[in-house]
Amino acid sequence: MFELKRLDRYILGKYLKTFLLALALIIIIVITFDISEKLDDFLEHHASLWQIISVYYLNFIPSFVILYSPLFIFIAVIFFTSKLAGNSEIIAILSSGVRYRRMLRPYLFGALIVAFVILILGNFVIPRSNRTLIDFEEHYVKSKATNYYSNLHFQAEQGVQIYAESYDVLNRTAIRFCREKMAPDGRITRRETAGTIVFDTAKNLWRCNNYTLRTIDSLHRETLTFEVNKEADFHISPEDLNLLSTRVETMTSPELIRYIQREEMRGTGTVKTARIELYQRLINPLAIIVMTFIGVAIAARKTRGGIGVHLAIGISIAFAFIVFMKITTVFATNGDLSPFMAVLLPQIIFSIAAVWLIYKAPK
Repeated sequence: MFELKRLDRYILGKYLKTFLLALALIIIIVITFDISEKLDDFLEHHASLWQIISVYYLNFIPSFVILYSPLFIFIAVIFFTSKLAGNSEIIAILSSGVRYRRMLRPYLFGALIVAFVILILGNFVIPRSNRTLIDFEEHYVKSKATNYYSNLHFQAEQGVQIYAESYDVLNRTAIRFCREKMAPDGRITRRETAGTIVFDTAKNLWRCNNYTLRTIDSLHRETLTFEVNKEADFHISPEDLNLLSTRVETMTSPELIRYIQREEMRGTGTVKTARIELYQRLINPLAIIVMTFIGVAIAARKTRGGIGVHLAIGISIAFAFIVFMKITTVFATNGDLSPFMAVLLPQIIFSIAAVWLIYKAPK
């Protein structure tokens, strides 16, 4: 059974303690600036101190940590490794017969621990906290909810198209509604229209005004039915018409996978965004490992400038990594780059850089 040596425990302890300390300090700074920005909104909407702490910031902090964890890890690794190098501890470790690659093992352990935690939180915990966070912001900060949508068009199921001129979320009412069912050859076989439809929660049906049903058989014979008031089941729910319910950041990964499958069938334009979100949750934890090794390779050498030089170089690389991730995401959203490659490409490029720096560092 594998056992951590004294060197492993020493470096791993430094790794995790420095990361948590850097995290705590940055969170305090961010919360200070955030409170100063939103204090007027909290007071105006009468949010209590308990709600601000237990609801808003308790859910805001994990989301912030997940988003910038590679940067926090990078700063932590640069900081404590530079101190080890400055105190000649790394020289002593290598002089005792420990190989450079062996010294990297506790860094890898620490990166794997943090990456695993980030993976679990990002896929299952953070989406649920985002729901609470968004609800709080809509009530006590400023309303970001859109309660009215226009020009809706999507495929509800295979061969069934849904149209609506507008949809009121609060009243669950659609104006100028149309549902078309098509044969495999693309011919319309059934067309239902209504001036307005309102969802009846008690009956789980839609109450229609000025309902018209037009059916066309295989011989192109038409049948037209008109009713002033009618209750109908269109096999859609109010959530299908509410675009706010499709916020991918509030879905756990299993929910997000089902959502992607449904939207691909419906033919909507939100699939790319959803895929990018899913791949970021699954792949971005690798950035913890990449940033760790880049940080070690940069900070392990003793330099005249000390920690300051290492931090300057490290932060520049970290921001270059974040900017590159944003650029590839834009190309995937608005261009032809696949969502998978948009998320994976920065990891590949900076992994190559990490391998090269690790190779060069002992020399």
